[in-house]
Amino acid sequence: MKHIYILACILLGLTANAQQYTLKGNITDEHQQPLQFANVFIKELQKGTYTDEKGNYHLQQVPGGVYHITFSEVGFTAQVKQVTIDGDTTINIQLTENVTALQNVEIIGRKEQSYKNTRSFIGSKTEIALKDLPQAVSYATKELMADQGAVRMGDVLKNFSGVNANTFYDDIIIRGFRINGSSNTQLLNGMRTSTGFWKQPLTNYLERVEVLKGPASALSGNASPGGVVNRVTKKPLDEERHSISFSTGSYHTVRTLGDFTGPLNEDKTLLYRLNIGYEDAGSFRDLQFDKNLVIAPSLSFVPSEKTRVNFDFIYNSSKSRLDRGQSVFKDDLYSAPVSLSLSSANDYLNEDMYILTLAFNHQFTNNFSFSASYIRTGYNEDLLEHRSANAYAKDANGEDIPDMVAMQVFQRKRKRYIDNFSGFFNYKAATGSVKHNIVLGYDYAQEELPPGGSQLQASGYLSADGTKTLSIKSATDFQANKDKYMLDADGNPVPNVPHFDLNDRVASQQLKDMNNYIYNTREFGPDFYNSHGVYVQDHITIDRFKALLGLRYDSYNNKENYLQTDEKNVEQHKILPRLGLTYTVNTNINVYGTYVQGYEPQTASNQDPTLGGPFDPLSSNMVEVGSKTTWFNGRLAGTLALYRIQQKNTLYQKPNSDELQQIGEEESKGVEVDLNGKIQPNWNVTASYAFNESHITKDAEGNAANLQKPNTPKHQGNIWSRYNLISGALKGFGIGAGTNFMTSRVLQSNSEQSIPGYTLVDAALYYSVHNVTLQLNVNNLTNKTYWVGGYDYIRLFPGSPRNWLLTMTYRF
Repeated sequence: MKHIYILACILLGLTANAQQYTLKGNITDEHQQPLQFANVFIKELQKGTYTDEKGNYHLQQVPGGVYHITFSEVGFTAQVKQVTIDGDTTINIQLTENVTALQNVEIIGRKEQSYKNTRSFIGSKTEIALKDLPQAVSYATKELMADQGAVRMGDVLKNFSGVNANTFYDDIIIRGFRINGSSNTQLLNGMRTSTGFWKQPLTNYLERVEVLKGPASALSGNASPGGVVNRVTKKPLDEERHSISFSTGSYHTVRTLGDFTGPLNEDKTLLYRLNIGYEDAGSFRDLQFDKNLVIAPSLSFVPSEKTRVNFDFIYNSSKSRLDRGQSVFKDDLYSAPVSLSLSSANDYLNEDMYILTLAFNHQFTNNFSFSASYIRTGYNEDLLEHRSANAYAKDANGEDIPDMVAMQVFQRKRKRYIDNFSGFFNYKAATGSVKHNIVLGYDYAQEELPPGGSQLQASGYLSADGTKTLSIKSATDFQANKDKYMLDADGNPVPNVPHFDLNDRVASQQLKDMNNYIYNTREFGPDFYNSHGVYVQDHITIDRFKALLGLRYDSYNNKENYLQTDEKNVEQHKILPRLGLTYTVNTNINVYGTYVQGYEPQTASNQDPTLGGPFDPLSSNMVEVGSKTTWFNGRLAGTLALYRIQQKNTLYQKPNSDELQQIGEEESKGVEVDLNGKIQPNWNVTASYAFNESHITKDAEGNAANLQKPNTPKHQGNIWSRYNLISGALKGFGIGAGTNFMTSRVLQSNSEQSIPGYTLVDAALYYSVHNVTLQLNVNNLTNKTYWVGGYDYIRLFPGSPRNWLLTMTYRF
């Protein structure tokens, strides 16, 4: 009996303890807006959940008892409540935004799911609310990129005011000034890096893309005066999220992507994220294709609330052909199809690239911290291409043949390595009512092209004896020296590489026998440069005023004739100030003004006297005023910016020459508007507009001029919106639509030639059921013929005709 009694008591106790309840509620911000993916965590049970898109949470099977429950969200002050659970319990929480306890290194993954982003590191090294940054920033979140079916950076550009493509490559115009991926002035997670230039970076591993407008030299050293692009990678999350997507579409496109994240241990001190992608895609352009493999793992180690370490790695293996653009019959823009490419069937471009990043942040106290980041970029290029010689073929009189393009061949191998380090201390202090956020830091950057980089180049016309090649500078020069050239039966000079016949592109694109070409060798490296930068910045708050004051010193060293007996250093130094002021009018409106300076030293290769050098560094300055506002209880954010940028000593190529010359002065001024966010919880929108006047105001001799800068539209804009149906028979369906436009532009190498403006219409349909989403994107619905940029009518870069992409995504 005694044993039976004891067993009965145990069973009774287990039954009592097995009584379980439901904990639920809603979490909002100060504006009563729901917080999606806010965290609810019961410490004693080591159990938690996250809120849905309406801010609701629901946690079942919670045993009765007294618990400490933490309610938290990134960027908000966490709340801890002691709660007695003795029945089904409802707890509604309002979290307060916390802009003073922000991270110093971008390690924490972003959990928001909308077109709006509220914070960034791009403008001040440490995290700052965008409304408090006295400079315009355009951005696109991963949600916007996914909704638009954006695969490459060029697909994202249309969402940014004052930003447009210059070519097919990683080569863009910001506020009238050109930047490209090979210039080592682009940023990845706020660190300087580079791309291969020939191909635009993929977006599948990106959290967002940002463009800080105006010179960024005060923070990142030499940079374009128009702005700087920052690509922010997806970071590990402390919750399990997985997705796999499959896409197919126009031009035989096949693509599969995976995104996996979550904790690796129970206490969530080790987090991971893995993005992978494979692409095999054709093109509307003849002979063009892209095969890409992308692997991007990321690890976050968070041993305590005061210490964070993040490791990122991106590997991209790419096989393709290099597309140098479309050529048309001389002076007739619409005379050749936009699909026309000058490539040959035996051309190839094989690229391998990796980017490794290590970031560390430690808080010694609540007000004093140290952050450091290191990034290494490695690039390997193996290229064979048939391309235009940037000229039409010559006839017996040395005049242009309007339907024949002169050709050349490049065969090149080269490698490139870039290392950058950034470390800074961040100290927060108060002097009475004045608050300080002080950053003191040091940057180191270096780039090396190792020995072996070289190119075989075949071009020009054969000499009379066929042993060498000659160029034709002008019709007069050719006629005076006609006896020095090998001539065909019609008296035309014989090319080293056969001309491309625009009337017979099929024959011109066939395999070429290159054994009989006469080649010259060109070196690509070895080359080496490094730079050291020291800077100090103080973000001062006085009541409604915030001032951003900064000063930077840079020492730049380029080794001319690197690794040769006559190696020497080319040194340049620069001190750069920065001044910005923000005034909070009310909770929805901030106004700001800023003055910044920028510079870009000319590399040793540009100092070559044969190119017209040596040249002075580029110097620039910008004045910008504007306003940053929010509407619909903070769901929609907008920026209005008015600016003027001036730059001196820009390099342009002399007409009909390989030499460069420095222009006296350029000026760009304009107005920009950006909108991002939600009108309703199920209605996302992004829109932008830019008016820009960019001119060369002084020529090389310093005389007044008024020449329109190339590839810079006077007006451009876009709008895109997605609306989801959340009730009724069509629940789960969504529709997206948008348009973007651009006015006409003059071309890079021939200011007498231009490309027309255009307006494009894109649309998308979505259907979500359970964890599966089907998405259909159709771009250029009206099948508009247009060009994204170009140098001249031999090197035009047409936009894609109407195309479609069907994607299925499974989230688990």
